[in-house]
Amino acid sequence: MAARLSRVLGVLVPWFNTVVEPDLAALRPAAVTNQTARFTLDAHVVDDIRATATKLLACRPDAFLVALATESFPNGLAMLTRTAEELAQAAGRPVFTASHASQAALRALGARRIAVVTPFDDASNARVKDAFAAHGFDVVRIAGLACPDLDSIARVPEAEIRRIFRAADHADADALVQVGTGLPVLRLVADLERAHVKPVVACNAALYWQALRETGVADRIAGFGRLLADH
Repeated sequence: MAARLSRVLGVLVPWFNTVVEPDLAALRPAAVTNQTARFTLDAHVVDDIRATATKLLACRPDAFLVALATESFPNGLAMLTRTAEELAQAAGRPVFTASHASQAALRALGARRIAVVTPFDDASNARVKDAFAAHGFDVVRIAGLACPDLDSIARVPEAEIRRIFRAADHADADALVQVGTGLPVLRLVADLERAHVKPVVACNAALYWQALRETGVADRIAGFGRLLADH
C-alpha cells in the first residue's frame, strides 16, 4: 500500500485569537500537521506576519495559512493580498488567507447572493459589505454582534451565535458566510446548515479547506458542513 501524502501547514494566528488553533486541530486529517505561530495585530502587522512566518520556515511547511479576515479594515483586502503575495514570494510557499479562502469557498458552493454574520459594529459591517461586493458577491443582508473588544469575540455564547445567524439569513441568500476568525462558529456549522437549509461558510473552515485542497490533500471531513464534506 502506498504511503499517505503528508503535509505540514504553517498557521499564522493573531496574538489574541484563541479560536483558530482548536478549530484547525478539529479539522486536521491524520496525515497533516499544523505548526502554529502568533503575530501582533497592530500598526506593524505586515512586518510581524513576515517575521513570524520566517520563524516557521524551520518546520519546512508546505504552505502558510494567515488566519486573518480583513474585510472590516479600511482597504483591508488590498493590504492582505499584498502581504500574501510578498510572503509567498519571499518564502517560496503558497499562502492562503481567511478572507480570500472565504471567497473561494463561496464560489465552490455556487453562491453569489450571500448573507453575512460578523462580530463587528455597523461601521465595520459597511466595509465588509463593500469588500464582498467588490469581488462580485451580492450581500442581501449583514448582521453584526458589535462585540466591544477583541477578547469578547471568542466568548460569544452559542445561543447568541445562533441568534445572529437567524438575524442575518434571508430568503434570497444562496449561502451564509461568517467573517472574523476569532468567532467560535465552526462546531455549529452542521447544525446551522440544517436550520437554515443552505450552506454556511465559516472563515476558519474555508481557510483550512483551501489550504488542504491546494496542497493536494483530498480528505473529505464530515461533521463541519458541506464545504469540507463535499468539496
